[in-house]
Amino acid sequence: MHKIVLITGATSGFGKAIAEKFASGNWNCIITGRRADKLHAFADELREKYPIRVLSLVFDVQKNEEVQQNLSNLPDEWKDVDVLINNAGLALGRETFDNGSIEDWDTMIDTNVKGLLYVTKAVVPYMTAKNRGHIINIGSIAGKEVYEKGNVYCASKFAVDAITKALRIDLLPHKIKVTALQPGAADTEFSLVRYKGDADKAKQTYEGFTPLYAQDIADIAWYCVSLPPHVCINDLVVTCTAQGNAINFYKE
Repeated sequence: MHKIVLITGATSGFGKAIAEKFASGNWNCIITGRRADKLHAFADELREKYPIRVLSLVFDVQKNEEVQQNLSNLPDEWKDVDVLINNAGLALGRETFDNGSIEDWDTMIDTNVKGLLYVTKAVVPYMTAKNRGHIINIGSIAGKEVYEKGNVYCASKFAVDAITKALRIDLLPHKIKVTALQPGAADTEFSLVRYKGDADKAKQTYEGFTPLYAQDIADIAWYCVSLPPHVCINDLVVTCTAQGNAINFYKE
């Protein structure tokens, strides 16, 4: 029987790579995203390449009504969710606090924190009902160290770190694993979104060193899920070799 993984934010970056990795391992995939055309096209691509089933759900994790409508009443054949990967998230802007945009702050908090809470709240009942499951939250090294002009984005990822720890404690009686993956600099759409479509600024972010790639995080997520039932990786900070911490890089 195929296992089921549910991945938010699966139209690009980490989410897309993770879905591809699990599909290649013969897992059935529930993929979610806001961009309907991209999401459904990716679902078709997975179905063509692998002998699996794919359920693509278009909604915004920021909107609890949409989350509940899509996830709280999954079709019976999709309710046996083995793994939830909370990947949907973003950074907006690189300004000092006094110059920050409240609209950007709201979007980051509503997506990175509240969206993760909404999705997890909707999916956990499927896991507690059977006393097993695995939740992987995609955090960030920004949830470990605050850096200049990171303020609210860092705060949102610190919150993800705390929520992950709380979930691990609260869900212990249900034998549900909870893992935080905390990537450093990664060449995805992340910087393009952060700089609001400024491709030159986004490109400069990764000049002079080899960053992480989405496939790297997908491989690590697969490894975490593949461990024996009695083993859980709680917290894993992952950087490229050229990154020493949240702000120090060796560039050539």
